[in-house]
Amino acid sequence: MDITAVAAPSARVAVPRGLVPASVVLAGAVTSLIGLTWDIQWHTDVGPDTFFTLPHLFLYAGSAISGLASLVVVLVTTANSKRAKEVDPVVGGRAVGVFGRTFAAPVGYLVSGTGAALFLVYGLWDQWWHGLYGFDAVIDSPPHIGLLLSISITMVGAVMIFAVARDQRWGTYGVAGAAATLLTFSMVTVLGLRALPGGPVNTVNAGSAFFSVMILFMGAYVLNRRGGALAVGVVVAALQALFWWFSPWATEVYATATGLPLRDYVDGIPGLPNMIPMSLLLVAIAVELLRGLPAWIPGLVGGVMITGLAPVQRILVYGAGFPAMQRYLATVVAGAVLGALAGMLGRRFGQMLRHLAPVKENTHA
Repeated sequence: MDITAVAAPSARVAVPRGLVPASVVLAGAVTSLIGLTWDIQWHTDVGPDTFFTLPHLFLYAGSAISGLASLVVVLVTTANSKRAKEVDPVVGGRAVGVFGRTFAAPVGYLVSGTGAALFLVYGLWDQWWHGLYGFDAVIDSPPHIGLLLSISITMVGAVMIFAVARDQRWGTYGVAGAAATLLTFSMVTVLGLRALPGGPVNTVNAGSAFFSVMILFMGAYVLNRRGGALAVGVVVAALQALFWWFSPWATEVYATATGLPLRDYVDGIPGLPNMIPMSLLLVAIAVELLRGLPAWIPGLVGGVMITGLAPVQRILVYGAGFPAMQRYLATVVAGAVLGALAGMLGRRFGQMLRHLAPVKENTHA
C-alpha cells in the first residue's frame, strides 16, 4: 500500500495516501446532509426561513468544505503534472485535462468540485431569492432545487473518489459511507415527483424504490464482495436513527434560541428520516441472498419490498389508513418495474466506478 508518512511530535504516523482529502470531501457531504435534514424539519415545524439560518449555513459550509478540498487536490495534481512528477491514480482516479490541459484534475475530485462550484451559483440565486421575497415557505423553491442537485453531484464525486481505493480498507468504508449519504440525500430529490400529474401510482413511493435500489446496487457492485449491499444498508439505517432524534431536537432548540414558536400541529415526527424506507435493511439482506442472479431479479424484489411496505411504515409512524387497493397494487407493480431497472442500472454504474481504479488493482479484483 502506498502511504505517506506524517510527522507528529511524539511519533510518525502512517496515513494512507489519499485518505485525508477523500475524508474531507465526505465530511463536507455529511455536513450538507445534516443541514438538509435540519432545514426540512425547520420548514415543517416552524415555517418560513431567511437566507442566513443555521440549517442553511450547514448546507453552505458542507459544500464549501468539499469544494475547497477538491480544489486543493486539483491544484496539487496540476503542479505535480507540470513538474512531470508521477501522479498517484489512487488519489481520486486518473487525472484528466481541464480547460485545454490547463489543469490536471483527478476525475473524482473534478466531479465533486464541479458540484460545489454549481452550488455557489445556486447559492447566489438563493440569496437573491430571499432578498426578493424575504423568506422561503417551502423546501422545494426553485433555487433550493438547484442547490440539492448540485450537492448530489458532489456526493456522486465522493463515491467516485472512494471507489478508486475500494481495494484498501479505508476505500471500502468510504464507499459504504458515501453511497449511504447519497442514498439518504436522494430521498429529498424524489419529492420532485409530486409535481407529476395525479394517477393510480404513488410516484414518491415508486421513486424512492428506484433510487434506493439503484444506489444500493451501485455500492454493492463497486465493492463487489459479499456483504457490500448490507454495509450500505447498515450505514443508511444508522443515519436514519441518528437523524430521527437530531432533526426535531435541533429544530426545537434553534427555534427557542431565536424566539420563534413551533407550529401548533407539530407531531415530533422527523421529515427526512421518515422518507427513508425502513425496509431498506430487508432489501439489502435480500440482495445478499440473491447474489449471483441477474441484477434485475433482486432489483425487482427490492422494488416490490419497498413499495409494498411503504404504507406499513406510514401506518406505524402516523397511524394512517391503508391506501386503496387499486392504488396500492399499481404502485407495487411500478415498484417492481422500476426496481428491476434500478438493479440493472446500479450494477452497470458500480462496474463503471470499478474501472476508475488503477489497472494494477483491477487485475486482482
